[in-house]
Amino acid sequence: MSLTAPLAALGRTVLSALALIGRVALYALATVSHLFRPPFYGREFLHALVQIGWLSLPVVGLTALFTGGALALQIYAGGSRFNAESVVPSIVAIGMARELGPVLGGLMVAARVASSIAAEIGTMKVTEQIDALVTLSTHPMKYLTLPRVLAATLAVPVLVAVGDSIGIMGGYLVGITRLEFNAAAYLKNTADFLELWDVVSGLIKGAVFGFIVATMGCFYGMQSGRGAQGVGRATKSAVVAASVLILAANYILTELFFSA
Repeated sequence: MSLTAPLAALGRTVLSALALIGRVALYALATVSHLFRPPFYGREFLHALVQIGWLSLPVVGLTALFTGGALALQIYAGGSRFNAESVVPSIVAIGMARELGPVLGGLMVAARVASSIAAEIGTMKVTEQIDALVTLSTHPMKYLTLPRVLAATLAVPVLVAVGDSIGIMGGYLVGITRLEFNAAAYLKNTADFLELWDVVSGLIKGAVFGFIVATMGCFYGMQSGRGAQGVGRATKSAVVAASVLILAANYILTELFFSA
């Protein structure tokens, strides 16, 4: 075996990854560019809004509820080592609004929505429905991608806001029932320490995460191979890519918002 073979394999992997990043970036830019050009398919947008927003509410709400409760327990257990149990309300509120609400909400939506979009569009490609759209002079990106991306970008911040509220309520319920906090004092500490920017930064993250989720689902659906295996690979790749990009984008946005 040649000594350069491992380096050649590494080089091919890096070039392939860079090419994929380039294709995703161009796809995202093309999606944004279609936002300002008619026609706009309002019915598809409303359908996507219901599928992504309303039907994702139960899983996001349950995730936030249990996360807020577990967070309160963990903060109380850690704070008790330093006689700082009183920080539980403020840390739960800030943690949910800044980080856990947007990230966990985004990951839950990625698991549910990115896989659904990739499977749907991948199946349409396999059954040649996308070719039929082109034959009917309907641009697939305007009809399939743009409504889903726009709906996710608008719906996920709303889901994040609801998830933040439910998560804080979960911490409140655990605080007053298990940790023996005074209900009025708990709510006062939450309101005193939670700032507007904490909430707004989480909503901005939610919009970015929604864009990522829908874009990855549409991109990998469009890139799906033929047959059931191709659709399965596209679905798996969409969820993995969306999840990794959400975590990476979360770090970048946190650095931009709170590094000072």
